[in-house]
Amino acid sequence: MSGAGALASRLVAALAERRRAARAVEEQVADPDDFLLSMEQVPAPRSPLPDGSERRSGAERTQAPYGREGVVPGRPADPVDAVPWTLRVAAESTWRLLLLAAALYLVFRVVDMLRLVAFAVLAALLISALLEPTVSWLRRHGVPRSLAAAATFLSGLAGIGLVGWFVVWQVSTNLNSVTGKVQAGVNQLREWLVTGPLHLTQQQINDFAKQITNAIGTNSDQITSAGFTGVTIAVEVLTGVLLAAFTTFFLLYDGARIWSWLLRGLPRHSRYALAGAGPKAWATLTAYVRGTVCVAFIDALCIGIGIQLLGVPLAMPLAVIVFLGAFVPLVGALVTGTIAVLIALVTQGPFIALMVLVVLVAVQNIEGHLLQPLILGRAVRVHPLGVVLGVATGSIIGGIGGAIVAVPLIAVTNTVVSHLRQRNAAGQQVFEALEAARGAAER
Repeated sequence: MSGAGALASRLVAALAERRRAARAVEEQVADPDDFLLSMEQVPAPRSPLPDGSERRSGAERTQAPYGREGVVPGRPADPVDAVPWTLRVAAESTWRLLLLAAALYLVFRVVDMLRLVAFAVLAALLISALLEPTVSWLRRHGVPRSLAAAATFLSGLAGIGLVGWFVVWQVSTNLNSVTGKVQAGVNQLREWLVTGPLHLTQQQINDFAKQITNAIGTNSDQITSAGFTGVTIAVEVLTGVLLAAFTTFFLLYDGARIWSWLLRGLPRHSRYALAGAGPKAWATLTAYVRGTVCVAFIDALCIGIGIQLLGVPLAMPLAVIVFLGAFVPLVGALVTGTIAVLIALVTQGPFIALMVLVVLVAVQNIEGHLLQPLILGRAVRVHPLGVVLGVATGSIIGGIGGAIVAVPLIAVTNTVVSHLRQRNAAGQQVFEALEAARGAAER
């Protein structure tokens, strides 16, 4: 009981002392002006800066104390103190993003200037990703590296040549019959314009044909210039094909050494991170190319069988064109398949053309809802909206070549960024574990 009484007496004494202190404060701040003047004498708390120095308060940076002439009470002398923290962060982020956008713009300008070389290297990377597993399989079975690379390269080149020869052979074989059917289709179209709902006269059709002829004659200089431009493009395409073939062979033969040489050109602290990201990016690219070839083959096979059953001529060449167009995900097979719709419209009539369009739409739905998620979903891991926007952006920047390389570029970038993020997270966990162990040892 004596202890409880002592505790109670101490509590009563503390409450009395607290009342006396509160009464003294009330007496001191009875006049607000006296309170403001008294606050001028109280130093403001100072927060340490990263370098160990103390941060001066806004009151210490003013030219005169609050309440005096020339200084507005409550307004700091330094405008930086009046800017909200969120606005400062937004401003800092904005100028960094602008700097990054300027750097990307310069990169795109350089790539545009060297478009031929860039597309040749990218095409070589895609072809090498498709052929490199064959080289690895041959090397595992004791074939020397040079012989494995040469055999794989020549086999791929021979396969591409056979496909091109088959397309040319099919077109030349069926050219006469297709030309006759096209002429018959044009005549049917002319009769429909006269007897159909438009009720055009033969004179109006002839006048329209004459206007087209006059336009061609008037713009003969532009057509000739376009012809020369076409020759220039053909020379550039041939140069790009040769450069891509040359690059493909050396990537198959000496790809690992080329990657090591590229790593040696990077700063030391970046080599280890990218050394781990490189194999993951290459695995993603290989899986993407394999999956795309598989999806393109299924699209071409289904569409080719459909247009063959509908009696549309040039079914096999059209299937090859659809196969090449399917390398542009989601939209490539549909766009190239419109050629089959036009040929069916001219040679077989509108009903068959409509049926060909139905086949194209059905195959594209199967690709988008079944083939792409099952075959490419694990390799790419990019949302369909990202695929569509990437294809559109690539086609705007680089045309057909840009549309082809846009999705694999996005997939590889996504893989590299994910790897670097996981690596940084693992490094942070290791650092925290070491700090915790050090703290426990010091205690």
